[in-house]
Amino acid sequence: MSDVAAALTEDLARRAPHEAAALLAERSDEEAAAALLSVNPMMAQQVLHELSDEKRCGVLAAAPIEKAHQWMHNQQYPEDSVGWLMEPPVAVFRPQMTLGETIEALRHLTKKAFITYGYVTDESNKLIGVLVMRDLMLGDPKKLLRDVMWTNVFSLRPDMALTAAMKASLNRHFPVYPVCDAEMRLVGLVRGQNLFEARAIEISAQVGTMVGVEKEERITTPVLRSLKLRHPWLQVNLVTAFAAAAMVGSFQHTLDRVMILAVFLPVMAGQSGNAGCQALAVALRGLTLGDIKTGQERRLVMKEGLLGLLNGVLVGFTAGFGMWAFAALKHYPHSYLLGFVVGIAMIASCIFSGLAGATIPLVLRRFGADPATASSIFLTTATDIVSMGFFLGLARWLVL
Repeated sequence: MSDVAAALTEDLARRAPHEAAALLAERSDEEAAAALLSVNPMMAQQVLHELSDEKRCGVLAAAPIEKAHQWMHNQQYPEDSVGWLMEPPVAVFRPQMTLGETIEALRHLTKKAFITYGYVTDESNKLIGVLVMRDLMLGDPKKLLRDVMWTNVFSLRPDMALTAAMKASLNRHFPVYPVCDAEMRLVGLVRGQNLFEARAIEISAQVGTMVGVEKEERITTPVLRSLKLRHPWLQVNLVTAFAAAAMVGSFQHTLDRVMILAVFLPVMAGQSGNAGCQALAVALRGLTLGDIKTGQERRLVMKEGLLGLLNGVLVGFTAGFGMWAFAALKHYPHSYLLGFVVGIAMIASCIFSGLAGATIPLVLRRFGADPATASSIFLTTATDIVSMGFFLGLARWLVL
């Protein structure tokens, strides 16, 4: 690879798919094809998807025919699935071939592709065995492949989510995995490094999506593009903040009568927000790793609700004591009652925050949305409104 091609590949890998497509649009079809051959297959599929129809056709025409065919075939599968990572299977043989014939064929195949395993298929392309190079090189050249191949074949499905594929292959440590359809027909190969690299990129993007930063934004993203991606979520956050402010405003008379309550509003908001984010982080981790199976959602919600209760009791005792001590120091009447209000409100807020943190990503997933997308914005709004509303409402009922 020339220095220019290497620099283009490196630049491409740092960019989001949309930006990478814009970069390749300015290059020749040959340069674009060569660059896509060098990046992670998932990245190559995403960039191809972003290219214009005319440019995509030119790049496919400039790529090796096997690779171009595989790229087109991969597009039929969902994004972030194994299918988008597939490479064309090269070393595919029939069971009646001899070891000598296979080794001779491999001499030519290794000149154009890096081969780790050989694969044995029948006339319908059904995968029936895997060949290990050691067995090929040390075996009798006259033996048939059916006599030396490994028949206990592990394979992935092209429509599997990356998380499911990663979990299935976690303890196998194979450098390459065959990918077969429902009838066990060999449709492609996936390299273990590419699988875990693609999933690592997906997980690394999750932290940003929680606060409205899109997955496609990178360090190299232009300022105006970043503004376009981020600003709408800030407007959404502002609207939700207005909702929380309006709720507090409805208790203006209560705050005017008992000014000390305003001191504890940030305490309520911060504590309930942190409790909710803890539950949210656990829920998102479970969804990402596939630990939350269908029917287990209720268990997660109940657990987070119970944790909210326990944490609320402990934190509520400390917060209530703090309010009592502060009110007594300022010579407020009913200082003990104010402490009681803070303690009860903290318990209720932590319970609701735990339930909301577990429920919000589940609801988003139920409606087909990304569970991580701006989830903290919705969580913060919900916890602020409920925690401060309950706190001020209880204070107005008991103190005034």
